[in-house]
Formats: sequence, C-alpha cells, structure tokens
Amino acid sequence: MANEANILFFLLLALAATSAFGQGLRLGFYARTCPQAESIVRATVAKHVQSDRTVAPGLLRMIFHDCFVQGCDGSILINGPSTEKTAPPNLLLRGYEVIDDAKAQLEVACPNTISCADILALAARDAAVQAGALTYLVPTGRRDGRVSLASDTANLPGFTDSVEVQKQKFAAKGLSTEDLVTLVGGHTIGTVACQFIRYRLYNFTTTGGADPSIDPTFLPTLQSLCPVDGDGSKRIGLDYGSSDKFDHSFFKNVQSSRGILELDQRLWADASTKNVVQRYIGIRGLAGLTLNFQFGRSMIKMSGIEVKTGTAGEIRKVCSTIN
Repeated sequence: MANEANILFFLLLALAATSAFGQGLRLGFYARTCPQAESIVRATVAKHVQSDRTVAPGLLRMIFHDCFVQGCDGSILINGPSTEKTAPPNLLLRGYEVIDDAKAQLEVACPNTISCADILALAARDAAVQAGALTYLVPTGRRDGRVSLASDTANLPGFTDSVEVQKQKFAAKGLSTEDLVTLVGGHTIGTVACQFIRYRLYNFTTTGGADPSIDPTFLPTLQSLCPVDGDGSKRIGLDYGSSDKFDHSFFKNVQSSRGILELDQRLWADASTKNVVQRYIGIRGLAGLTLNFQFGRSMIKMSGIEVKTGTAGEIRKVCSTIN
C-alpha cells in the first residue's frame, strides 16, 4: 500500500506540474541541451545544506520573494545599490552562494543554457527535499529578468498583514487561499530574529502586554528565548520543536496558539484558512501526504508566476549581474 500511495503521489504531482503551465514552461526543458542540469543543482544544494542547515529555509524564502516581484525571473539575485536585494524585506535573505555555485558549475557543463531563474526554482525544491519534504517535478524554461528595483518590493506579503490582505496579495498572483496556507506552512523549517516577534511578547499593539492569541503557558518560553532587552538578532525556530524538519507540526503549533509569527497564528482565526490548517492536522500519515502533495502543487503554481520564456529576458552568465 505504501508503494502504491507513493506512485499515486508522484503521478498526481506530474499531472499538477504539466497542467499548471501554459506559458512556455515544460518538464524536461533541458533534457537535450543539458541533461545533467537538475542533478548538478540537486548535488550542490545537498552539499550546502549539509554544511549549513539554514540554507534550506533560506532558498524557500528567496524564491517566494523573487516570484512576488517581477515574477519568477531571478531578479532577486541581481546586485546593485537599489536592487531588490537591498530592500528591507530582503536584507536577511540567505542562500545566494548556493545559486552562484550551481550556476558556475552549469556554465562549465552547459554554457549559456540554464537560467538563474530555473536554478532558483530547482534549488528551492531540492532544499525542501533536504529538509524532509517529498520531491516534486519542476517545469523549466524560465528566462532571467533584466529589471530589479527595491521599490517594487513594497507589495510583498508581510508577517503583520491581516489574512484578508494576504489573500488579496496571493489572489493578485493567481494563488488561492489553499496556496496561501500551504506556502506559509513553509515556516515548518527555518528561524526568525527576535526583533520581529518581540512586539507580540511585550507590547502588542502598544498595550504594554502580550498578544492574547499566544498560548499563555507558552508565553514564558518565548519570553525566555527573546528577553525584552535581549539581542534582537538572536534567532528562534518558526516551528517550535521541529524547525529543522519539513512536517505538519507547524500547523499543530498554530492550532495550539503557538504560532511564532503574527501571520502564522492568524491562520487559525480566519475561517477560510483554518479549514486548510485543519486538513493538515488530520491523521498523521494522511496529513503528511496531503501536505506534501499540496506543497508541491502550490510551489509549482507559485514558481510559474509571470515567468519570462521564449525570447523574453536573457540567460545570465553570472546570476548577480545582468549580461
């Protein structure tokens, strides 16, 4: 039964991948021009994650921030004084060295062939797998954008946005409420700096008290991890007790009022997002399979936002620099 379930899982993901794109992307885009492309990216991601576990959540966050600005075109990777990299929401992004490493190897193996945007899409998938997610098929064929402006990041979804605002921002990119909850569920891995949650612990909405949505028995734990006068750069896990493993415990923490970010906890207060969270809390085995399938499907959808294909954009020789 387990093998049959796995076969069905990959068949469903294959269908999701092939049906999600009518924009010039396809499975096996580099099958003839660079058949080793995916294996090179996979090995590179594995090497970096094994030496630094923060790389996996970093790459997931990076593709999210790339795709919501100018589409999935690798514009987040470009260096410059006022590029997307320099915008406040992107200052703590990590994982650029992984993309650069994979690109350098691919330029030797298959010069002027693999876009940085595709490398990022593949690397995000492989990072999730390194953290314990099931793999999914990534359609490729993206080309790299030539525009990267810090000012374009103003509309990125933020951790203090209401659920309604988040739903509007996701809907504007063709993503559903289910996609929203699933992609926020990527917080099952990774950490956050105390400076971004301390307001919930001590002075929520300037009341002088803690956010009432936090489990009162959990509050002292968070306050001990992030003291009021402590180091704001200290990082704590976004999925308390399981921040290095891709699993559905993030949603169980949200159910128990132990979501770390304000947005995370708000998923339980809104009826439409709560329904999705409940689905991911179900019977352990089924919940894991359900989450993995939908995560792959939502990542495929997100990585197809406003892509450049055909003759649009370019294939950068160096990911941090426009040709």
